[in-house]
Order: sequence, then structure tokens, then C-alpha cells
Amino acid sequence: MPKIEPVKGVPTHVGIIMDGNGRWAKARGLPRLLGHRAGTKNLRRVIRAAADAGVKYITFYAFSTENWKRPTEEVNGLMDLLAEFIDGEVRDLHKENARLLHIGHLDGLTPLLKKKVEDAIDLTKDNTRITVIIAFNYGGRDEIVCAVRRLIESGIRPDEVTEEHLSNALFTAGIPDPDLIIRTSGEKRTSNFLIWQAAYAEWSFPDIYWPDFDEKALLAEFENYAGRERRFGKISEQL
Repeated sequence: MPKIEPVKGVPTHVGIIMDGNGRWAKARGLPRLLGHRAGTKNLRRVIRAAADAGVKYITFYAFSTENWKRPTEEVNGLMDLLAEFIDGEVRDLHKENARLLHIGHLDGLTPLLKKKVEDAIDLTKDNTRITVIIAFNYGGRDEIVCAVRRLIESGIRPDEVTEEHLSNALFTAGIPDPDLIIRTSGEKRTSNFLIWQAAYAEWSFPDIYWPDFDEKALLAEFENYAGRERRFGKISEQL
């Protein structure tokens, strides 16, 4: 694809709920897993476009803590696709100076897949162009519960707890809150994604299934975002 020029006013951190893979496949008479495969292939295209545009952090909601309720065949297929993504894409992302992080729990993954994730994180840890965060076996409520447990274990008194303390106990500690969250497919739900961090995020719900969400669609979202006024509780005259 042609290189995208940096975009003025681009969000620093973009979150993406990659929705619509199953419906994309169904519309084509294909098995759901082939929709997920097409969605996985789309990751690299969107990562490159975001990096070219100047995005510094991009978080993909790949597998929620609730997704374990899906049919076993589909869950196993999603695990295989994560392994394929790591095997097929991470070295190229490393060459392009992208850092890979994971948020959520690695529990439930096979020892081999867990090691693949850990090795990918270690390989790319010093890269600086863009940070790609994969939310896998992740849930926003669970993240907050885990953060509260960490604070309790640290011995902090209840009257000492601040928003900063809780933020620093989340999986995303050290990562700026998302500026823009995109949920593809047209569904208008947050689905337990970054629910603490997204307090002041702008949301967008394009009516495009994730496998079809290309560079043009991403840039359109950035253009729309640039035209919004983010007040953070203030009024326009105070900005």
C-alpha cells in the first residue's frame, strides 16, 4: 500500500473493537473462523496505516474474558490465529520499530502460546515508533477488580487511594488513556473494553465489518476525530 503521510490532529492512542468478523463471513457463505482469519490479516494493514499517520499507541480488543463462552471449536481457532499472527507478523513489525504489549490474562493459553506472546513482547520491547497492545483474555471489569486487589495487597489505606493509584494498578499502567475508540460493524456497545481508561475517549461506530476496515476508513475516522471538540468537563470558552 502507498505510504500514508502524518495526519494533523491524529489521536495519540486509538482503541479498536474488531467487530463483525462472523457476520462478514456469513454474508459470504463462509465459516465464522474464516471471518476471524480475514480480521487477523487486517491487523497489519491497520497497524501500518496508524503508524504512518502518527498514532503512538493502538489497542486491539482481540478476545474478551466473556469469549470463553463461545463454542470450543471457535475458541480454539482464535487461539490458533493468535499464534499465526505472532509467527507471521511480529518479526516484520519488529523491523518496522513497533512494540508489542499484551493486556489481560495469559492464563488459559497453552504453555507454547503463552511463551510465543512473552517472546514477542521481549523481542520488541525497545521499539518506539508505535506500541501495539493486544487485549486478549481481557475484560474491563476484571481489570478493575485486579487493580483493587493489587492496592489491597500493597497495604494502602482506603482513605489514601486516589484515581492515580488505581490507574497505576491497571494492566495499562504507563500507557496514556485512549483518545478515540472505534467499534466496527455498526454495533453501539462498549463491551467491557477499557471502561476506566475510556472515561473521556471519543467513540465512533462505523458501519463497516472489521475485515473491510481499511486505510481509507481509518483516515476518515481520524478526520472526524480532528473535528471534535474535547472539553474534559470544561466549556468551549475555557479551551
